[in-house]
Amino acid sequence: MKIKVKLFATLRINREKEMLMDLPEGATPKDIIGQLSIPEEDVAILFINGRGRKIDTIIAENDTVSIFPPVGGG
Repeated sequence: MKIKVKLFATLRINREKEMLMDLPEGATPKDIIGQLSIPEEDVAILFINGRGRKIDTIIAENDTVSIFPPVGGG
C-alpha cells in the first residue's frame, strides 16, 4: 500500500522532508521509523491524517503520516 510520510525539523537531516512509501498491509508508524533508521526516542509527536496517533497504530492505503522530533525552545 502507498502512504505519504512527512518529516519535520531535525528528522529531515539526511532524509527527504516528504516521501511516498510502499508498505505491506498492517504496517504501523513503527515500521516507517525502522525503515528510515530513526530511533524511537527521537519521535515525540506522530500524526496520521492530521490526528495524533500512537506508534503502533495500523496505517491504511493513502494515509499521510507526519513525524515530529522533540521540540525545545524558550
